[in-house]
Amino acid sequence: MKYLVDTGVLIHSLIAHPKLNRQALELLADDSSQLYLSAASSWEITIKAGTGKLILPQRLFEFVIQAIRLMSLHSLDITHSHVAALERLSNYHRDPFDRMLIVQARSEGPVLLTADHNRFRREQLKGKAKN
Repeated sequence: MKYLVDTGVLIHSLIAHPKLNRQALELLADDSSQLYLSAASSWEITIKAGTGKLILPQRLFEFVIQAIRLMSLHSLDITHSHVAALERLSNYHRDPFDRMLIVQARSEGPVLLTADHNRFRREQLKGKAKN
């Protein structure tokens, strides 16, 4: 199964944060899980680190590269199609990074793996499976 790892899950998984439940940890550790990291998450981490809201154990580039290696993450770039799809997404959630992840999950097919499902309405999390 394909999963798009959101920023919080990425950070929490690397520091073994108790906010991640057992099911999320099992999905992340399962060799059959295909894990994706959006460029939007790297961008969000950059902003949080730059404003002091996130203290990283090493430089940002090294942090992301380490995460990609440790978690066997596939990169998911932001495309013009993703940006255009934002226009069709309701304003239920206003965080621009979360909105991008929702659009990417819907258009590319992975299930959005987030530690805070309460922030999203169920229909916004459903991605279209690609064959």
